[in-house]
Amino acid sequence: MQTCAWLSYQFEILSQDATWNDVGGIYIFSYGNFGGLWNAVYIGQTSSFMARIPSHERWEEARQRGATHVHALVVPDQAMRDKIEQALIAAFHPHLNSQFNLDIFGLLGSVYASQNKSQSSGLY
Repeated sequence: MQTCAWLSYQFEILSQDATWNDVGGIYIFSYGNFGGLWNAVYIGQTSSFMARIPSHERWEEARQRGATHVHALVVPDQAMRDKIEQALIAAFHPHLNSQFNLDIFGLLGSVYASQNKSQSSGLY
């Protein structure tokens, strides 16, 4: 399974129609660019990937903006999810996020994350 580093967090790279487990965490709707770089379209959190991702109300809009994958990080603790989500949105300015996004007009451009190949943790 491939992974991608966003800030200091290692996310697994999955398809939207993957089999999702009933665990909480952070997710990023994204698309890849040249050289293994990724662009965040939407960043969110959930208490259950299984309940949230398969029928997410923003997926179609994200897909129309180029999203092809979901990057997922298991984070069981709600307070930690809040902290990570806010930091990621502030750092990467995804177009579909307005909360915590200091670049609401998309003027800062794209910020990319690096991709790494590693073994899946099997948590998703």
